[in-house]
Amino acid sequence: MSRDTDTEVARHAEPEDDRTVHHEQMPKVPDSTKVSLQQKLSARARERWPQLSSIEVTHRAAYAYVTATLTDGEQLPLCRLHYGGSASIWGFSIYRASHHDYQPSVLHTRMTTGSPQEALDTACGLYLNDPSAWTRPPKK
Repeated sequence: MSRDTDTEVARHAEPEDDRTVHHEQMPKVPDSTKVSLQQKLSARARERWPQLSSIEVTHRAAYAYVTATLTDGEQLPLCRLHYGGSASIWGFSIYRASHHDYQPSVLHTRMTTGSPQEALDTACGLYLNDPSAWTRPPKK
């Protein structure tokens, strides 16, 4: 068997303990939503976070990984957003530098989902040591 075939067989093999495995289909992030997300996060960073020179968003499956570049050039992973089908409401996971991973978390609004801007404010408030981001109402 070829390497691809081995992978295909392993992917569809029955579980050893006879439990049924269910794989949820994650919605793919549309290209228009990817562009919109980048624009929303970049605008919020310019408006609220002068410590940041830019925001980079990379995508993998239904996830958007948000990384900031500080004015000194340092790159700072901030959070992972989970697309659930809406361009305006995303699931939130904070980047844990101590573990080099993402942990589902609560936004400063006390919700587990919210706007991209709320996610950016929550993560930047933590990593840039500015808890006022969690108490000030967002600018309109």
